[in-house]
Amino acid sequence: MIDDLVFPDQPFAAFLFDMDGTILTSIVAAERVWAAWARRHGVDVETFLPTIHGVRTVETVHRLALPGIDAEAEARAITQAELEDVAGIEAIAGAADFLASLPIDRWAIVTSASRALAERRLEAARLPSPPTMITAEDVTHGKPAPDCFLLAAERLGYPAAQCLVFEDTAAGIAAADAAGAAAVVITATHRHTFATPHPKFAGYETLIARQNASGALELLTRVESNASAI
Repeated sequence: MIDDLVFPDQPFAAFLFDMDGTILTSIVAAERVWAAWARRHGVDVETFLPTIHGVRTVETVHRLALPGIDAEAEARAITQAELEDVAGIEAIAGAADFLASLPIDRWAIVTSASRALAERRLEAARLPSPPTMITAEDVTHGKPAPDCFLLAAERLGYPAAQCLVFEDTAAGIAAADAAGAAAVVITATHRHTFATPHPKFAGYETLIARQNASGALELLTRVESNASAI
């Protein structure tokens, strides 16, 4: 086994993590809640569910443009239902150990979920809540707008261009790109692939974070060596 730098010429000041689908999986719980909501409003569940991931709840409801709907009120009701249903939420493979290996002041969670929901899901998955966490309430424009990643970098004290984003959705990757950050894609919960030039990893079991001699963060991946034993 050998360890290869994922970005050989680019050390980082901080790592920024999306939550749902990136460090934990909440798909089963989230889709139970959203499917029930969609059926009540006559929305086709099969075509609708793939559109809910990676963006803020209120923006998902707004996008449907359903007549007579108060999007803010509906979003609050959906969030409350999600707070009450956390069955099946668990950490992505290797995520807990990977996060534990990072200096606490050098990483943040950047999620489209509300703060209450983020804390509830992290608790259910037995993952830590870092001091810096950007949630739906903290920005006016959610992903794919870059605002959330720019704010997270600012609160950590670094330019976004010096940060590495861990994401799982096209909207999240677009937000990272717009913020000027590097990015990797975690594919653990992917049912369908999407085109991206960014490195992809199934989880964190082959990923290693380390600090170099100057204190910057580096991301390495553990790969099989082709060298023959002597």
